[in-house]
Amino acid sequence: MMKDFFQEKTFGMISLGCDKNRVDGERLLGEIRAHGCPITDELEKAQILIVNTCAFLNAARKEAIETVLEGNAYRSGALEKIVVSGCLPQKFIQELFPALTEADVFLGVSDASELFPALERAYAGERVDAVGLGFGKEGAGKGARLVSTPAHYKYLKISEGCSNHCTYCLIPKIRGKYLSYPMEELIEEARALGETEELILVAQDVTRYGEDGGQNRLPELLSALSALGNIKHIRLLYCYPEKITDELIDCIRDNEKILKYLDLPMQHSEDRILKLMGRQGSRESYRALVSKLREKIPNIALRTTFISGFPTETQEEHEGLISFLKEEKFQSCGFFAYSREPETPAYSLKGQIPAKIKRRRVKELYAAQAEISAEFLRSFQGKTVKVLCDGFDFEKGLFAGRCSFEAPEIDGAVYFSAPSVREGSYANVRVDRADCYDLYGHTEEEENESAQ
Repeated sequence: MMKDFFQEKTFGMISLGCDKNRVDGERLLGEIRAHGCPITDELEKAQILIVNTCAFLNAARKEAIETVLEGNAYRSGALEKIVVSGCLPQKFIQELFPALTEADVFLGVSDASELFPALERAYAGERVDAVGLGFGKEGAGKGARLVSTPAHYKYLKISEGCSNHCTYCLIPKIRGKYLSYPMEELIEEARALGETEELILVAQDVTRYGEDGGQNRLPELLSALSALGNIKHIRLLYCYPEKITDELIDCIRDNEKILKYLDLPMQHSEDRILKLMGRQGSRESYRALVSKLREKIPNIALRTTFISGFPTETQEEHEGLISFLKEEKFQSCGFFAYSREPETPAYSLKGQIPAKIKRRRVKELYAAQAEISAEFLRSFQGKTVKVLCDGFDFEKGLFAGRCSFEAPEIDGAVYFSAPSVREGSYANVRVDRADCYDLYGHTEEEENESAQ
């Protein structure tokens, strides 16, 4: 089919799930842009709708299918074809293809280059099965991305898949074994992203970069990225505690471009549960790591995630996790009720926790962390903090931004009044008040203007 045919088609996209999935979606958007096709945020105007899916948890799979069904309603208007891409078809194509008849094309997680050949077949009257499921073989730098974040921060996915085999997790079955993207391609991709105030490194496990090739190369990659003039700061997400080496700690401490922030997914604090989860850490090893990080990098911000209600988790172990939170005082935490996923070892464990108890325990964990976070945030009241402006929040009627200890979308924010602040620029904000998630304040310019 002629390329001109698709240049007359308007594309829309709904991307679900994590920031790693977002990067995959940006590759699809880059493919669309490379073909000269218009892209719209107004879904009712899209003739081809792409739903980029997550399949990590049952709730995510349900959301993905519901999104496709909702998108199908646009067929009464401009919509002609629906493409379902990402994790859901990558893992569940055999069940999905005959059942989800609303979709015209299915693509795997690394099939951006197959989008238009698949669409040609769809417009010829064929329903197209997932094409060449790649498990990351397409790699980084293969086709330009169309960035979907604000221009001042961008994600760089440095690897595909995971080889940790935690007993609750489907990711290795969805995205395959850990595969580090070639360093030279990552450097070129980061350079091509242009001026970037904050480059956020993501992967299922950032800290294992290079190990599939025989040697951990994360410090080397950080050094190479820091040498790029267009990259102002670098943030690290999803750093498994077991792989935080002294070399990496020194690299974070000594490199001015690396933000003093780490996301350390610990998942639990109690040794028996950690062992059942297939995790390599322990309560004491985690405590020792936190102590070392804070000793070597005194101003470092630490966030983590925990799973509550893992099979056989006792009330005492739940209370042990709460005490761990109170001892270590992380700046930010996320808590998730254990989700029983087919094809994972934990699925068959006896002692599954009732949903009602899991919900209660998650609520109690959030309540404990809220006090810790509130205490941390209250320490900024009356002080002036440097804030990177992410834009204007029309619902609150305030500008919204972040301090260096806050990552976009997963941590809290700083809301502030100001005469005018450009998105992507910094503002000095005097903090007036704090709650357990966010800071509120005003700029000096706002204060001076009010005094006149």
